Amino acid sequence: MIRSKECFKCKTVKPLDEFYKHSMMADGHVNKCKECNKQDVTDNRNKNIDRIREYDRVRAKNPQRIKAAQEISSAWRKADKRRMKCHNAVTRAVRSGLLERQPCVRCGETKSLAHHEDYDKPLDVMWLCQPCHKQRHKELLGKKNGKENSR
Repeated sequence: MIRSKECFKCKTVKPLDEFYKHSMMADGHVNKCKECNKQDVTDNRNKNIDRIREYDRVRAKNPQRIKAAQEISSAWRKADKRRMKCHNAVTRAVRSGLLERQPCVRCGETKSLAHHEDYDKPLDVMWLCQPCHKQRHKELLGKKNGKENSR
């Protein structure tokens, strides 16, 4: 038996698995559907982006987070040796003037990172700011998993 409930925000009746679980609610689920909840979180983040980024910067200095970041970085380097070779090749090319850092190709942000679509082509890069770079990797992961990523 699939139970359902109405989202108080979008007024749509949806199955319970479309609502996040919450032990303090009578039916064990929040009254706002996952879709509306995600939209609210995105809107709040965009509205308070400066405050949230400052919080993230302070949190990143936490010793446990520094250690975790080092472990993640080490695992990233070990997973595919070509990554570091490409990263270093781009760094040397930018330093020598062979390659010029460009603004983000998606949003125009001047602070950008070199993204490699193919690690066999070390200097063939797409310049992306941090948020767009993260989004590109989500898109690639979605394609790898056989689904298109709409966000």
